[in-house]
Amino acid sequence: MSLIPEIKPQQSLELLKELHILTRDGKINQDTRRKLKQVYHLYQFIEPLMADVLEKKGAMTLADHGAGKSYLGFILYDLFLKEKAAGHVYGVETRQELVDKSRELAERLGFERMGFLNLTVEQSITSTALPEQVDIITALHACNTATDDAIRFALAKDAQYIVLVPCCQAEVASVLRQKKNETFGKTPLSELWRHPIHTREFGSQLTNVLRCLQLEARGYQLTVTELVGWEHSMKNELIIAKKTGKGKNSARERQLAILDELNLMDLRERFAY
Repeated sequence: MSLIPEIKPQQSLELLKELHILTRDGKINQDTRRKLKQVYHLYQFIEPLMADVLEKKGAMTLADHGAGKSYLGFILYDLFLKEKAAGHVYGVETRQELVDKSRELAERLGFERMGFLNLTVEQSITSTALPEQVDIITALHACNTATDDAIRFALAKDAQYIVLVPCCQAEVASVLRQKKNETFGKTPLSELWRHPIHTREFGSQLTNVLRCLQLEARGYQLTVTELVGWEHSMKNELIIAKKTGKGKNSARERQLAILDELNLMDLRERFAY
């Protein structure tokens, strides 16, 4: 058992050392203590989803997009899946060196049901290295359209749960900016993004609203909340989607109405497919 109270008793100290959360002599500093707290905070949201899928199916697959060093995947596996008879975690990452390091670490720790793939989110949709159906999709701080690629992947894989922490949403703000003059004559709502700082913030907010409507239109129930303590920025929104069945026509209608009203129909293919 760990002498550091923040560390969960079932947590592998060797893993935390390999992830550089603990020093080689088992100590923790303020920065890494904060990082551990953040990952544990997210774990609290995802662990019940994994438990639900395992209880219903007897097996579970999770794909983490933009996995980086796979902090999340390793923690999920170590705390939850390690002692289970079934369940597989995939880390999808575009940087080959991080994929190689994660593979080496998983092999060293004996985490046999972890896999790491050097793919973009878009490539992963058609890759045969991933199963046809994936139960849980996570995408944390996937920049700009990468979050939408993760949503496309989740829909293609019939995911039961989707966990998103969007980041760096610049594309919608760019289109708002490009069409600002003609939109002024179309709707007084354009005052919401008249000034550059408002364009950026409104574009970010609008992006996530359109994503939520897209998921509702495709049969998901949404929980949108704040991921407290994840990072020192305003990109702190957590979207959890649960597959419930038939899509809502009203969500699609509202989504299209927003795109039309705000002169953003150029983005229909991205948000309303």
